[in-house]
Amino acid sequence: MRLVFAGTPEAAVPSLRALIDSPRHEVVAVVTRPDAPAGRGRKLLRSPVGALADEHGIEVLTPEKAGAPEFLDRLRELAPDACPVVAYGALLPQRTLDIPPHGWVNLHFSLLPAWRGAAPVQAAIRAGDEITGASTFRIVKELDAGPVYGVVTEPIAPTDTAGALLGRLADSGARLLLSTMDGIEGGSLRAVPQPEDGVTYAPKVTVDDARVSFADPAVAVDRLIRAVTPDPGAWTLFRGERFKLGPVELTGETGLAPGELRVERKRVLAGTATQAVRLGEVQAQGKKRMAATDWARGTRIEQGERLS
Repeated sequence: MRLVFAGTPEAAVPSLRALIDSPRHEVVAVVTRPDAPAGRGRKLLRSPVGALADEHGIEVLTPEKAGAPEFLDRLRELAPDACPVVAYGALLPQRTLDIPPHGWVNLHFSLLPAWRGAAPVQAAIRAGDEITGASTFRIVKELDAGPVYGVVTEPIAPTDTAGALLGRLADSGARLLLSTMDGIEGGSLRAVPQPEDGVTYAPKVTVDDARVSFADPAVAVDRLIRAVTPDPGAWTLFRGERFKLGPVELTGETGLAPGELRVERKRVLAGTATQAVRLGEVQAQGKKRMAATDWARGTRIEQGERLS
C-alpha cells in the first residue's frame, strides 16, 4: 500500500523503520510536527521521525495544523491508501481523516479502552497496573475511541520507568502496526468496536503533576517517580529549592516523618506516610545529577531536615 506516516518522537521511529523496510508497503511521505528549538542555542531541530525520513529521502510534511488547505491538497496528491500514526501530537480534523480510503490507523500504547489520551504509559505505571500493551485502531473524531484492529500485551515490572516501558512498547508496537497494515492490505483484518465498559483517560502529564509529596504512602511515591521518569521528571523541594528525584527503593523501615531525611554511610532515606524509601539519583538546584549518597556527602544535612 501507499502510506503517509504521521509521527514525531523517538517512540514512533521503530514503527516508521518497520514500514520503510517492508516490501509490501511504500512510505511516500511523512507528516511530523514542525522543527522545534532545542538546547542552549535554541537551534531548530528536526523531530526523530523527520530525521529518519530525511535519511531515506522521504518527503517530510510539517504543517502547523493538520487541516490546513495546502496540507490537504498535498495529501490528496500523494493519494495514500492509508495513514499509519504513532504519537503524531496534533488533532486530525474529519476532512483530513476522510482522505485515505483505509483511514488513519493509530498505534496507541495501551490496551484500549483503558488509558485513552496523551500519557497512557505514565498512567498505567502510576495506577499500579500489572499488564499494559499497545493497540492499533482506526482514528475517529472521538478521542482514541475508534474500532481496534489488534493488540499486544506487555507486563509492567516493579522497577519499570515510563521510559523503559515505552521503549519496549515502541518495539513490539512497531511489529503490531506492520502486521495491521499487512492485514488491511490483504483484506483479512477487520476492526472491532471497543467495549463501552472500562474506559479510562490519561491526560498529558505536566511538571506540576510530577511533584512528589512525601506525605503520600511509599508505594504512591515510588509509582509517581517511575511514571514521570524521564519526562517531565519527578521533583520536590529541599531548603526551598527544586530538588529532582530519580526512582527510589522501598525499604520497609519506619520511624521517619514524611520527607524527613536520614543519611547513612551507604544510603540516604526519606520518610513517607508509611515506610521510608531509599533515594537513588538526585539533582539539587544548579548541580549535576548524582547518587544520593554523593549529594549527601557534600551537603550538611541537619537532623530533622525534610524534602517537602
